[in-house]
Amino acid sequence: MPTITLLYAGLLGILSLILAAAVGRRRGAAGISIGLGDDAELLVANRRHGNFVEFVPMALILMALLEMNGVGAMTLHVFGLVLTVARICHPLGLHSDTMSTPLRAIGAGATFLLTAVMSIWAVVAYLAATV
Repeated sequence: MPTITLLYAGLLGILSLILAAAVGRRRGAAGISIGLGDDAELLVANRRHGNFVEFVPMALILMALLEMNGVGAMTLHVFGLVLTVARICHPLGLHSDTMSTPLRAIGAGATFLLTAVMSIWAVVAYLAATV
């Protein structure tokens, strides 16, 4: 049972709900039921949540599979902490008026790098187990 991943899935699930609620609040405030209209704040809230759901599920799947294949607890906690911090940084740095902010770069970069590391680790673990 991937119990360490369970912790981070729970924490990130709460963050996903916070991001989704921000979209709902903005929809209500702007009176926009479907789509984004011309509301820049709704667009940003929508992309903050959208980016989260585009990247977090794969990272958690990889983390759980690595845990189930014997990756150590310390490594898994590092993965989970990096993912959680990255996914907090990214929406804080995502704004409609500027393309590049430090928090956005940290969040996106750390998520991308972590997913790449875990993906490669998974392939290597598979090859080691089958060769």
